[in-house]
Parts: sequence; C-alpha cells; structure tokens
Amino acid sequence: MKKKYVSNSQESVRMFKNNLLESLSKVHFTVPLYIFVPVILFCIYKDFEYHIGVLTFFELFFLGLFIWTFVEYIMHRFVFHYMPKDKPWALRMHFIFHGVHHDYPSDARRLVLPPSVSIPLATIFYFLFQAILPLNYIWGFFPGFLLGYLFYDISHYAIHHFNFKGNIWKKIKQHHMLHHYQDPEKGYGVSSPLWDKVFRSDFEKK
Repeated sequence: MKKKYVSNSQESVRMFKNNLLESLSKVHFTVPLYIFVPVILFCIYKDFEYHIGVLTFFELFFLGLFIWTFVEYIMHRFVFHYMPKDKPWALRMHFIFHGVHHDYPSDARRLVLPPSVSIPLATIFYFLFQAILPLNYIWGFFPGFLLGYLFYDISHYAIHHFNFKGNIWKKIKQHHMLHHYQDPEKGYGVSSPLWDKVFRSDFEKK
C-alpha cells in the first residue's frame, strides 16, 4: 500500500482563502457539548411532557444510541472516505471534511465536527427520524442518538490527545490508530469496533 502523507504538526494546512470559512472549519472540542447537551435535555423534557413512559423512553434512548453507532460507521466509511480519483470535486470535499484530519491528525481544532456541519446534519436526521418513528417517539430516540454523537466526537478528541490506562479505552485507541497509521480502508468505527466486525473491515489485532 502506498504510504500516506502524515504530519505531526499541531496545526493543519489552511483550507480556505476566505477568513470566515477558514474560521468556521476549526472548533474547540467542547463546543459540541454547549450546542447539543441543551438539545438533549430539551428532548428529555418533551418526552416526559408527552407522558411517553419511563420504560419506553429508555428503550427509545438506547435504540438511538445503537443506531448512532451504525450511522457513525456508514458516514465514516462511505461519506468521509468517498474519494473517487476521477472526480476532483469529490477529492476536494473529502479533504475538507476528513482528508485534512488524516494528513494532520494532531490538529486539536479539527478533531470534532464544526457547528457549520454538525447542526445541519443533526437537523436532517431529526426530521428523518421524526418521519419514520411513531408520534412523539422522537423525544426519546433523538437524545440517545445525540448522546452517541457527542460520545463519538469527544472520544475522538481524547483518542488523539490522551493516554489511557483502562484496557477498553486502550483497545478503542489502538483500533483508531491502526485506521490512521496502518490502513485507512479498515477500522471505520471510532467509538466502537462493532460494525467493523459485522462488515469485516476490522484489523487482525495481535
């Protein structure tokens, strides 16, 4: 396999000539918490306002968490790594959304999704799930889905910048580091290797 360019620099290359666009492409890792924790709390409030029921809420909540792990895998594998060689626009979009992170994995300000991307995506998923789920079930399902996203974003930052002592976290970090430094066409699950095992895109870990 051809060796990929990887920089150890703490800052990545400039992506946009426009200063506003460039600033929107960078974000502190805590920003998703400020945006989506209030949304999660609001959804929980709405769930109990509509008297969905505690048991139903937790069933929907954990279903949302589970569905997030699948969405995370699909997005990472088929959207973030979509880079056909014969489509320059797709290569450019790949670099903006994900390629820059592979080239500069130590840039702390490009490790979580910026609000310019995460808010529109969350809005799209909200209306999609609202159209699919029974009436008012969205208030139990969506906070679980969003919590899964937050866990993915914050754990992604932690994987790149923290040293873990627990065996579980060490294995999660190893899985993602192999994706970066061994084979970017494997190991698409960041917060969980579950779907890599299901779809046979896991590494042979020794």
